[in-house]
Amino acid sequence: MHIEDFRDYCMAKKGVTEELPFDEDTLVFKVCGKMFALCSLSEYSNGISLKCVPETALQLRETYTQVKPGYHMNKAHWNTILPEAGLPDALLKEWIDLSYLLVVQKLTKVQRLTLL
Repeated sequence: MHIEDFRDYCMAKKGVTEELPFDEDTLVFKVCGKMFALCSLSEYSNGISLKCVPETALQLRETYTQVKPGYHMNKAHWNTILPEAGLPDALLKEWIDLSYLLVVQKLTKVQRLTLL
């Protein structure tokens, strides 16, 4: 998945904003102010980070060589995925969806209602 496709897919979700809160290179996608995906603009091929259920995160790392523990993230809850290393786009989209939903589930009831 190319960076433009990754960005477009993330931005198409309800309530999503994009920011550069850490530096001029790290693109972060948030829903209601909570981060669910990030990547480097200059080194996109080195990985996108997505939130994940801890048990699933471990399983994905064991199954796919393109999935690593979250770089500079809580390794139990985040995976870093090599987006240009041969994984099908549909699989990456599924993982982006999961990351987004995990964050949405933790939002307050009022915040979730604003997304509807």
